[in-house]
Amino acid sequence: MSRDGLTEQNQTTGESELISKRIQDADFQKTPEQQAAQDAAQLQGAVSPSSPLPHAPEHFSKPQDAAAERVMEHIGAGQTRKASKKAVRRAQEAAASKAQPSRLQFTDEERATPELEKYIKKSDKAADRLDAARAVLPPKKKSRLQFDKQETPPSFEGKRNPLSRPAQEAGIFVHNKIHSVEKDNSGVEGAHKSEEAAERMGKYGVRKVKEGYRSHKLKPYRKAAQAEKAAAKANADFYYHKALHDNPQLRSNPLSRFMQKQKIKREYAKAARKGGAATAKKAAESTRKAAKKTAEETRKAALFVARHPVGVLIAIAALLLFIIIFAGLSSCSSMFSGAVNGVVGTSYTSEDSDLVAVENNYAAMENELQAEIDNIEHTHPGYDEYRYDLDAIGHNPHELASYLTALLQSYTPQSAQAEIERIFDMQYTLTLTEEVEVRYRTETRTDSEGNSYTVEVPYNYYILNVKLETRPITSLAPELLNNEQLEMFHVYMETSGNKPLIFGGGSPDGSPSEDISGVQFVNGTRPGNTALVDLAKQQVGNVGGYPYWSWYGFNSRVEWCACFVSWCYNQAGAREPRFSGCQSQGVPWFQSRGQWGARDYENIAPGDAIFFDWDLDGSADHVGIVIGTDGSRVYTVEGNSGDACKIKSYALTYECIKGYGLMNWD
Repeated sequence: MSRDGLTEQNQTTGESELISKRIQDADFQKTPEQQAAQDAAQLQGAVSPSSPLPHAPEHFSKPQDAAAERVMEHIGAGQTRKASKKAVRRAQEAAASKAQPSRLQFTDEERATPELEKYIKKSDKAADRLDAARAVLPPKKKSRLQFDKQETPPSFEGKRNPLSRPAQEAGIFVHNKIHSVEKDNSGVEGAHKSEEAAERMGKYGVRKVKEGYRSHKLKPYRKAAQAEKAAAKANADFYYHKALHDNPQLRSNPLSRFMQKQKIKREYAKAARKGGAATAKKAAESTRKAAKKTAEETRKAALFVARHPVGVLIAIAALLLFIIIFAGLSSCSSMFSGAVNGVVGTSYTSEDSDLVAVENNYAAMENELQAEIDNIEHTHPGYDEYRYDLDAIGHNPHELASYLTALLQSYTPQSAQAEIERIFDMQYTLTLTEEVEVRYRTETRTDSEGNSYTVEVPYNYYILNVKLETRPITSLAPELLNNEQLEMFHVYMETSGNKPLIFGGGSPDGSPSEDISGVQFVNGTRPGNTALVDLAKQQVGNVGGYPYWSWYGFNSRVEWCACFVSWCYNQAGAREPRFSGCQSQGVPWFQSRGQWGARDYENIAPGDAIFFDWDLDGSADHVGIVIGTDGSRVYTVEGNSGDACKIKSYALTYECIKGYGLMNWD
């Protein structure tokens, strides 16, 4: 009895004959042609004359149908294997193409948007680099699918030399023999140690060569991975700025904006790993919608607070009581860590004294530049005409502090000196150009006969052109800071480093403007300028400081009380003083000219400048214009008093009055 059925064997000749009626199993080790021939032979044998006839017709059809079915199954199995290989190959190619996100496709409207042009270029450039990096990758080797042949786990060891183990054993035996006798002979010991060191160095060299070869082979893949990471970052930046462009309300909160950008980056990277660029675009769109919803909820919350101030105060009081009760518990610290980190992360990290000292150093450089321009006609004499084309000299102190903090983090006057000199040279460009014009003058002359006549005589007319070009620090920051530093620069600018009054330039007073209709003013002996005062009072109610800071030359809002005073003086016909910083520019201008009065100065006049020192540290923090005095109080018009123009009054002995800048109106 065999696997194919019952057989009869002739013991004399050794021949075997199959006498079973069972059809033989198909042999899938044979080719389809060989198996078909075998099945056909079986079929013929089943109906040969020597075979016994079946007892019924259906008994004859079963073997024939089974054989034919097995032939078709074998042929179908071969076709199925080929189709499976093709399907697997197509699936691998599709997976490979899906794993590599294609470059972003921008609409004509997006490309025509100036705010997005920069980020579209970056995305295209990153995509070009990624395509170039992928183009040099070695082609993938084709692998043949194997079925039911892996009976043992794959081995990760390389091919071994059959002689390596005997050679290793022989080396160990020789070294042991030498070790056993080297103690008796120092020469043998030294030679043996040198030999061992050489062997170690040789093995080390071989290992390093292999590592270098492998690193060289993997270099294209590393470059491709880096390019893919850069492309993903560029694409995420585009989606972030597109979200800001489509939703301007998201720009209101710098911290929220920073977190939204990080969230869009994470969502884009996650979606790009799963489904390519198309899915990543959808993820960025959903993130943008979520950010928009968050901003709207924040606005609604602010409106709720405005409508229910008493309830909010009660809630805050209850929260403070809770803090006092549980201040000793360590679990309470986690409740405030987020808020504390938010405040610390948006605050200037340098000491206040260092911030003010660096600001004063920069203002001193600006004062020297102004003095140089004022003395041009003395230092460059001999010209017939001096022509001036001058931009404003001045800067926003918070722009300088934000830039230095983003670049240097914590700084001192010594560590920041080189950087402020560099930024100063980039901000101000003074150019002196000599120009010679040929002009003619009429001269009267007398001829030989005593007759007079006139002639046009040419002469050189010398002109010195003085040109000062000024660039704000905000326009220089993108050229000097990387992306992360620039992001923090904008955060510091939005929050003023959580120290809005450190450089002077404002008052936190939120009370309304005062009514002075019934005040009886006492005039001093110094002449004032009532027209200037009337002009200043007309500005009461202005919020935000425009056009005062814009007139001064700033391209965005600054702490604008000094700009307001300078604007009023200019409108009244006074070219000077012109200053944007109270302590660094305003006070020195008056003191250097002998036009300064202390707090107890009695003969103040309308139109004088009044300076305040809120924290009594000796530095002026705020400035306004004197309206007059009634003998016990001084009345003022101030810009940037709670970000508005207001009329205020103070006792003449008020300790925060630093002094007065005395104007000469003769």
